Amino acid sequence: MLSISKIFCSEPHGVISFVGAGGKTSLMFHLAGLLVLSGQRVLTTTTTKIFVPTPEQSETVIVDSDPHTVLRLASSGLKNTAHVTAAAAHLAESGKLKGFDPHVIKLFEESGLFDWILVEADGAAGRSLKAPAEHEPAIPSNTSVLVSVAGLDVIGKPLSEDSVFRSGLAGKLMGLADGEIVTESALARFFSKSDGPFKGAPSASRRFIFLNKAVDSDLRAVGARIAEKLRRQGPPVAETLIVGQALERIKVHSAHSLALTR
Repeated sequence: MLSISKIFCSEPHGVISFVGAGGKTSLMFHLAGLLVLSGQRVLTTTTTKIFVPTPEQSETVIVDSDPHTVLRLASSGLKNTAHVTAAAAHLAESGKLKGFDPHVIKLFEESGLFDWILVEADGAAGRSLKAPAEHEPAIPSNTSVLVSVAGLDVIGKPLSEDSVFRSGLAGKLMGLADGEIVTESALARFFSKSDGPFKGAPSASRRFIFLNKAVDSDLRAVGARIAEKLRRQGPPVAETLIVGQALERIKVHSAHSLALTR
């Protein structure tokens, strides 16, 4: 099976930001675990909100609004663990952690404490697909790898808020009206739009699509067909489309180059 860490992390260090919907948090924490196993020091954090990680996801969680205090505590924590999660505040009413402004991630990177910084840079309220509003996503400018996530279980479902966050905006990107079925072609159109999932991407960042929830051979074939449609739509929107799963652990079933083939 292909290694997700080798696909995303070809450089010795960097900042990976996750946008979209359908499994960003699971993908982030599973990738953090793989990087730690390979001897890397990892910070997981957010520029939006995430639930407090379980001990299995991250044993060490630092919550402080002052980034310098976070770095001081992280420096101490890294003596005992290679993985630290940090947030600016705990939101008692929702049980979530509030993240940092995107520019703070640059400070964290410049500290030199971490080999890799993994950032959840978008919120999707648990849906399988998400279209960004005008103020979204909150991508740090120093992002070196940008991963747009979507759940393949959205295929075949009617366009609605039940499975698509900001379904009205998503419909405009896909060319669908409310209630129409989300098809492979519609999802390919969604990814190809400049104001779609990669809106606001730093120009120097490498871009990947991760189609999650490929739980059977039929959905894996769907993912491969979407990759082929994207290849034929024009200039590549990302370098690789990955078809996989990220619930209990990361499984990469296939990786498709999006460079145009003739």
